[in-house]
Amino acid sequence: MNHSKLLLIVSSLFGLWGVMMGAHMAGGGSYALSAIHAHVLVLGWLTLFAWSVFHKLYKPKQQLLASLQAWTGIVGAVLLTVGMWLYTNEPFAIPNALQLGLYIGGGMTVVVSFFLFAILAFLSSSKEE
Repeated sequence: MNHSKLLLIVSSLFGLWGVMMGAHMAGGGSYALSAIHAHVLVLGWLTLFAWSVFHKLYKPKQQLLASLQAWTGIVGAVLLTVGMWLYTNEPFAIPNALQLGLYIGGGMTVVVSFFLFAILAFLSSSKEE
């Protein structure tokens, strides 16, 4: 599966998760999950979708760099949002250090992915150029 399709599929799953969270919050009248909801939609759905479009339109020639960027984006989005949920809501008896580690580790993985994306953006050229 190419990077564009992979990012698109994961993006759609984040979108589904985000709208289900929104419906749950609206139905329950509680906005306790609003920060997680926002990260799921902005980082998980919107960012991964934008990267999917980038990979489809520009087809980066640096395959290793493109793979690292796509996978760090996916892993980082999952770890950050799940880690944030675990850390802020503590639904399970998981050590606080592990929850915080997932949250911070996910965030740092996203930072790496954005850095790699910036490099890809500078190195890639469109078909018109």
